[in-house]
Amino acid sequence: MRELKWGFIGCGEVTEIKSGPAFSEVEGSSVVAVMSRTEQRARTYAVKHGVPRWYTDAQELIDDPEVNAIYVATPPSSHATYAIMAMKASKPVYVEKPLAASYEDCARINRVSEETGMPCFVAYYRRYLPYFQKVKDIVNNGVIGKMVNVHVRFAVPPRELDYSKPKELPWRLQPEIAGGGYFYDLAPHQLDLLQDIFGVIIEARGICANRGGLYRAEDSVSACFEFENGLPGSGSWCFVAHESAREDRIELIGDQGSVSFSVFDYAPIKLHTSEGTQNISVPNPPYVQYPLIKNVIEHLQGISVCECTSVSATPVNWAMDRILGKF
Repeated sequence: MRELKWGFIGCGEVTEIKSGPAFSEVEGSSVVAVMSRTEQRARTYAVKHGVPRWYTDAQELIDDPEVNAIYVATPPSSHATYAIMAMKASKPVYVEKPLAASYEDCARINRVSEETGMPCFVAYYRRYLPYFQKVKDIVNNGVIGKMVNVHVRFAVPPRELDYSKPKELPWRLQPEIAGGGYFYDLAPHQLDLLQDIFGVIIEARGICANRGGLYRAEDSVSACFEFENGLPGSGSWCFVAHESAREDRIELIGDQGSVSFSVFDYAPIKLHTSEGTQNISVPNPPYVQYPLIKNVIEHLQGISVCECTSVSATPVNWAMDRILGKF
């Protein structure tokens, strides 16, 4: 069995809470190097997690002869650069979501992956969580009948950091780094889940606005879209809402019932049919990326096949760019 020795490019919060520990919990996998442009952060992470080496230069980490797989956990604007560097060095790569800051960058990644023969996987880990697998089973087993409509509703009040001065705003609110505002950071999870269930979105349009005036990026988005099977969908996202409007919900409507669920809160799944209403609680693993990371590692070891690739992730960026009017 092939031993995977990972190098992390980026060692921020996501690697601490959601993903990092999972790489060492899967048999035949370990983390041997980490990189951050901030020396103290790289050294601190390495010491804390028992990682043998740390770097402040991504190319040095990629060139490390012991590293044979790369995890890119940086803001989206550098995903394409680092993923392409890794693949050209003949090393497979696992990239945080969204795949890139634009659809064009996604296409570049796919082209290099095809040219080099190196796989590129994307961290749409919610596809693999038991909670969302349950939702998919309900739909696929025909529990709510034929699907007729889909609606996404998401609204939250501004975060404390949203009131910062322009130069102090989090990178998620800087379109040149994130690809957009919070929509580009959070909507990918929702759209990827829906495309995993219903197929690729083939048409998408949106109206975007900045209603709060707290930053340059869009803070309110309304959209409509169509899946390849003809199913229509719509969505509304607001990141400057009053607390009373807070909502994290996707509703799937069938001709024999409906099912609604949250994407970020993991509230009980609500199933409505002619037999009544049922609340379904499904626990997730401590490290939410574990099921996907395990699948990625087993793919690279030749044990199984992981379908969460850059090719499957690219339609998410296409839909978001269409909604935001990028092309």
